[in-house]
Amino acid sequence: MAAACIFCQIARSPTTTTTLLHTDEKVVAFQDINPSAFRHYLVIPVEHILTVKNLQRSAQDYSLVSHMLNVGQTLLTRDAPDSTQYRFGFHQPPFNSVNHLHLHCLALPYKPRWKRVKYSSLGPLGGFIEANKLLEKLKP
Repeated sequence: MAAACIFCQIARSPTTTTTLLHTDEKVVAFQDINPSAFRHYLVIPVEHILTVKNLQRSAQDYSLVSHMLNVGQTLLTRDAPDSTQYRFGFHQPPFNSVNHLHLHCLALPYKPRWKRVKYSSLGPLGGFIEANKLLEKLKP
């Protein structure tokens, strides 16, 4: 656990004031403090992993990201069943806001609409990577 990491504190503190939408031995999920869409959740690993750049092509990392995506999909299907479009992905450095891996789970529309720019791929510069594209890179 990184002592100064706010997400580690949320994931591991029994006294967190953050409302947890899901908890298990691998991940926790909660609402984004600054939502960019109709529903905007974050799914984070309990283990402190800095960013997508710290993941490797391995069964372990593939399984973790796959589990994170499954949790996010389950939550949005439950909480935003009428949404017609969902986005799931990660910001890549230097565009990530917190140095603890976190999956953005968005039930659209974006609120306000300009926020969609934050969730766009910037090609070779990085930006936002869709969860499925990351899973392709991690598949052993």
